[in-house]
Amino acid sequence: MKTILLALLVALIGSCNAGKTFNKAEDAQDAGRQFIRASLDGDYEKARFYLLSDSVNLLLITKWQQGFDKMDRDTRQQYRDASILPISIRTVNDSVTIYSFSNSFRKDTTTVRIVRVQGEWLVDLKEILNDKHP
Repeated sequence: MKTILLALLVALIGSCNAGKTFNKAEDAQDAGRQFIRASLDGDYEKARFYLLSDSVNLLLITKWQQGFDKMDRDTRQQYRDASILPISIRTVNDSVTIYSFSNSFRKDTTTVRIVRVQGEWLVDLKEILNDKHP
């Protein structure tokens, strides 16, 4: 009996930790779109999937998430309902694309760098700290 209960408990825990699965971005524009949509929706697990994982990017995404979590429910819903408004998508070379966008809720322009690392397209938020674009 204990063995059956233990097996059920392990199965339950395993199914809870299965987490979401996400598809790798097909190209730079897809990585940018997936990341931005996840950020607007407050899905920071998905946003982190499309993020270049380094200490600065992880700090920046954590700050974004904390800001989103502090917003009132109506504001968060307005972000979820917002459309992505691409302003400029510029290919720098075969491994770097600059993606500038705003959204239909807030008209602020944000620019991110999308980089290809080991064949995978990932968003590099450090571009928001730069004033210049290559």
